[in-house]
Amino acid sequence: MFLRRTGTGVTVEVRAQPRARRTALTCVAGALKAEVTAPAEDGRANAAVIDLLATTWRLPKSAFALTRGATSRDKVLSIAGEPTLLAVRIVEWTRDSVGRDG
Repeated sequence: MFLRRTGTGVTVEVRAQPRARRTALTCVAGALKAEVTAPAEDGRANAAVIDLLATTWRLPKSAFALTRGATSRDKVLSIAGEPTLLAVRIVEWTRDSVGRDG
């Protein structure tokens, strides 16, 4: 699973695809994939991934921090907040997403 609870929030593991044709967040086989149209230059793709996650999960961008993978496609982001509430919100999105796509 891509989601882990911490003492100050949650962390999520994401596989980023910069320069994609469209912007989309999908969950396949328990893994998150973020497709963003931004190029992987000067942190633009990282910012686009954070914007996509914040918009999709209706969370403030200020709650997100890139903790690992700044120059890699495989990223770990931390999200500050109440761990249980964040986990519930993200898991519900995952269930809804899988129901729509599959």
